[in-house]
Amino acid sequence: MARMIPLSVLDLSPIVQGGGPGQSLRASRELARAAERLGFRRYWLAEHHNMTGIASAATSTALAFVGDGTETIRLGAGGVMLPNHAPLIIAEQFGTLEALYPGRVDLGVGRAPGTDQITARALRRNLAGGVDQFPQDVLELIALLDDPQPGQAVRAVPGSGSKVPVWILGSSLYGAQLAAALGLPFAFASHFAPAMLDEAAGIYRRQFAPSPYGERPHLMLGLNLVAGETDAEARFLFTSLQQAFVNLHRGQPGPLPPPIDDADGRLAATVAAGSPLSKAVVGGPETVRAGLARFVADHRPDEIIVTAQIFDQARRIRSLEIASAARDALASA
Repeated sequence: MARMIPLSVLDLSPIVQGGGPGQSLRASRELARAAERLGFRRYWLAEHHNMTGIASAATSTALAFVGDGTETIRLGAGGVMLPNHAPLIIAEQFGTLEALYPGRVDLGVGRAPGTDQITARALRRNLAGGVDQFPQDVLELIALLDDPQPGQAVRAVPGSGSKVPVWILGSSLYGAQLAAALGLPFAFASHFAPAMLDEAAGIYRRQFAPSPYGERPHLMLGLNLVAGETDAEARFLFTSLQQAFVNLHRGQPGPLPPPIDDADGRLAATVAAGSPLSKAVVGGPETVRAGLARFVADHRPDEIIVTAQIFDQARRIRSLEIASAARDALASA
């Protein structure tokens, strides 16, 4: 029997055309319930701001809503954009989640703003420190979540002593180097930035320094996975994400559009070699199984976090069902 590679779910809580944030957040909770039923390990939400197509800006609040509707699946941020926040605030927020859902909370942190520079300034009021302060902010955050020290003047309550696991998120070599140096688990954003995937993975594994947070490296890779009953159906569903990427590239982000017939192939460039979606696995059950097997063989992840921005909620859940069946088939092969 092959080693089972755990699957997790990354959700942007997409706001679809004609819908609203409340609908999206309720759909996210339903998706997390389905992921829990199907044996996915984690359900993570991402922080983005000033994006009319994403409902998860208040990430910890959205996770609390999801946690109230689930029982066992791990809940996490994929991630919190730490330059936007004081570490104490994040320690309190995720300490609160850990108090409510003990043993189920992860905290992935990244150094990007998760938005444009104007919005970043609105979030922080100024850009002093910013990304340059990121390593120090990570260490401060970890300390606030760790056991309190004698004489410690400032504590996160809740949060202090919770030891919520902290992950480094990255789409470049920087995150790999920092995660390795601190001995932390690392999640690489290969679902939208695949160009440096293999180099970042190699650096992380070679340079990893065992720490109180992990004796060996743990690499989780992002993967766009859109599954349907047939290859043709999956390709049709995938056009929503392809359109969203084209719109983002044009500086016109918006709600997730419905799928379209792309018979003329005008969206093909989004999956060309080296493009942001070039690693995507799109197809029916057999294509998905083969695509997962190839991704595992090529990149040797310890875990895969799949994401699928599918317009129709029922088909989004069905995509997870097909993915979980593919995972199980590979494990028993």
